[in-house]
Amino acid sequence: MTSATTPWEGKVWSGGWIDGSGRPADVTDKATGETLGQVGTATTEDLDRAVEQARDAQREWAAQPYPARAAVMHKAAQLLEAAPDRLAPWLVREAGSGRGKAAFEVGLVVAELQEAAATAAAPYGEVLRSAKPRLSIARYVPYGVVGVVSPFNFPAILSMRSVAPALALGNAVVLKPDPRTTVAGGMALAQLFADAGLPAGVLHVLPGGGDLGEALVAHPDVPCLSFTGSTAVGRRIGATAGGLLKQVHLELGGNNALLVLPDADVEAAASAGAWGSFLHQGQICMTTGRHLVPASLAEDYARALATRAERLTVGDPTDPSNALGPIIDERQRDRVHDVVTRAVDAGARLDAGGTYDGLFYRPTVLSGVAAQSPAFTDEIFGPVAPITTYESVHEAIDLINASEYGLSVGVLTGDALAAYELSDRIETGMLHINDQTVDDEAVIPFGGVKASGSGGHFGGARANLETFCHLQWVTMQSRIATYPF
Repeated sequence: MTSATTPWEGKVWSGGWIDGSGRPADVTDKATGETLGQVGTATTEDLDRAVEQARDAQREWAAQPYPARAAVMHKAAQLLEAAPDRLAPWLVREAGSGRGKAAFEVGLVVAELQEAAATAAAPYGEVLRSAKPRLSIARYVPYGVVGVVSPFNFPAILSMRSVAPALALGNAVVLKPDPRTTVAGGMALAQLFADAGLPAGVLHVLPGGGDLGEALVAHPDVPCLSFTGSTAVGRRIGATAGGLLKQVHLELGGNNALLVLPDADVEAAASAGAWGSFLHQGQICMTTGRHLVPASLAEDYARALATRAERLTVGDPTDPSNALGPIIDERQRDRVHDVVTRAVDAGARLDAGGTYDGLFYRPTVLSGVAAQSPAFTDEIFGPVAPITTYESVHEAIDLINASEYGLSVGVLTGDALAAYELSDRIETGMLHINDQTVDDEAVIPFGGVKASGSGGHFGGARANLETFCHLQWVTMQSRIATYPF
């Protein structure tokens, strides 16, 4: 990939493509290890300059009539829809995405931009009753500068679902993408917005490591933060931001349960379970991390799931015949393998997978997993399907709720209404009846409970207004009020 098609070669995006003050970082193909190019990296001094520029640019951007902001979102969506290769090859090579997953993610980004355009035009307040003879209204006002820290797994959409609505509502944005997916999660998006006519200075993309992220969180002129990533890092960000009295939106991990009820069709359930656990090598916050199956169906379900796992091809995702690509790096691969190995040592049965070649980890099925096993309690973030049995639905729901996480749950059944009647008892931010756990749309309020997130939701005009704006009360009356003083 040459500099002619990579204008960010050795650069950061801050009012244009400029040199960062840090050491340039390699962009690598996760399947082959090939170096695809370099990006610049930013220091805290670069961050200070970017925030100052963003504050200045934001005032004029927020003052634009809403159709002007909506037009930029529409144009960006049109450009990407017409030329998905702006982004898709980077998702394949830099993020290790299968080609189908990459195409799907591009579509999600287009939808997010379209929804952001609609958000710019949405009602942004309400008329309130007042005991006084006056007009009383509440309206949402942009924070100013929004800091965004995004992860590696779905790098484009997990950046864009914060960046696009924040911009559409009149904020400026400073984005720090994961250093493993700097192009797909940042640089390609910056170029897309530049081509769509976004004014200079409104968006900054600053690659860097944890020290830069910490500086962004602590920066006194960044009043609103949106973080997507691990629960452990989210806790630290929440603690820091809380002390600084900042608005913080944390979208964190998940250990999502798929509850197979006794009346479910086993083959259909196994198909849903395979998709939920193995899509994008299990590197999704909504991945199905726990399969709760009645003891009477457990053997049949494990056999059907293992058959599907063994059929999946794993390899370089530039080859369209490969369903799954690489784990993001060796550290994560080794963590996945350690969880699998310990589960087997503790008595779980390995029905499929459990092996790897380089970063290519075979889709793995573990049956007989104990509720105390790390394979059941921890977010694995790999292509592993742990199966745990239950005797009663009440027991199964207790197992679901015992997790510290509460992001997404799927319930598979022959009686959807009966499953819905269980929903009040399940502690989760999202519940899918007769579907697996991985799902998202630009128009829905996406978010979890417990250790899976706090501070708001993504998606849809109302949730985005609440997340990326603060509420201002305004009153107006025809004459100056008089008082006894």
